[in-house]
Amino acid sequence: MSAVQLDAQPELCALYRDHHGWLQTWLRRKLGNAFDAADLTHDTFMRVLVAWDRRGELDLREPRAYLTTVAGRVLLNHYRRLSLERAFLETLERLPEAHIPSTEERLAILETLHEIDAMLDRLEPRVRTAFLLAQLEDLTYAEIAAQLGVHVRTVKRYMATAFEECILLMM
Repeated sequence: MSAVQLDAQPELCALYRDHHGWLQTWLRRKLGNAFDAADLTHDTFMRVLVAWDRRGELDLREPRAYLTTVAGRVLLNHYRRLSLERAFLETLERLPEAHIPSTEERLAILETLHEIDAMLDRLEPRVRTAFLLAQLEDLTYAEIAAQLGVHVRTVKRYMATAFEECILLMM
């Protein structure tokens, strides 16, 4: 969004001006540090701007409740990202010295893991479950169908959806 467009929307400017400090304090209390709180405050307002850009307006009758909801989602993503990174680092610690990737390779692997995590998060819960059962548990479509209580053709549809997302991720 350009500065001109933002200037044309005084309610967005007022939202930022009136609630930025409050939101950053709220996040600092949740996170325990000011640096991450500043980053996540920025990310929250960026999401608000993107949402406004898509819809052309926002219902801001309860701005703090709205910001708390958006910031809560940003915070959840932050914790998921940290958890993923921690699991990756723990896995690296168990590797033999000769198999430890370089710093550049580690960054590339982490970036890919975050992209996969985001892709999985975009999937409907049942699609994600079917995909993970097939890929991680090596279950057949019939076994997945039985576990989810759906027809095999439904599992095939779920898998097609998941594989489409995988293909889009690779592009």
